[in-house]
Amino acid sequence: MSDKPDFPQRSSTWRDRARIAHQTVRANPTGAAVLKVIIGVLGAVVIAIGVLLIPLPGPGWLIVIGGLAIWAIEFVWARHLLQFTKDKVHGWTEWVKRQPLPVRLLIGLVGLAFVAAVLYTTLRFSFGIDVVSQAWDYVSTH
Repeated sequence: MSDKPDFPQRSSTWRDRARIAHQTVRANPTGAAVLKVIIGVLGAVVIAIGVLLIPLPGPGWLIVIGGLAIWAIEFVWARHLLQFTKDKVHGWTEWVKRQPLPVRLLIGLVGLAFVAAVLYTTLRFSFGIDVVSQAWDYVSTH
């Protein structure tokens, strides 16, 4: 016999507990209204941050989709839009996978060139750093 106390098996996951808590809050009309406002505001804040980050290199679109996922917790239209987005991204991914290697490399190079252009533009006009002239100065003096 073990000295450890007998605990019931954890049959529920954190998702199950979250779903039960969500349903419990929504069962109360006041709780449902407050939850809708909280989810709406939280999703809007996350989406606004994502939109601000879109022009910068980084996960701007991913953050926007995360905000949409937050809205999808409470709003049916957001669930539909999120599913539409998932379907389009999945379709694009599958299409790229079917392309020959040179086409995939070209798609990757275009993506890298776009990110480099955005990074250069951001550094040049937001921070006043001219990366190209600094790199040229370094190469010409060393």
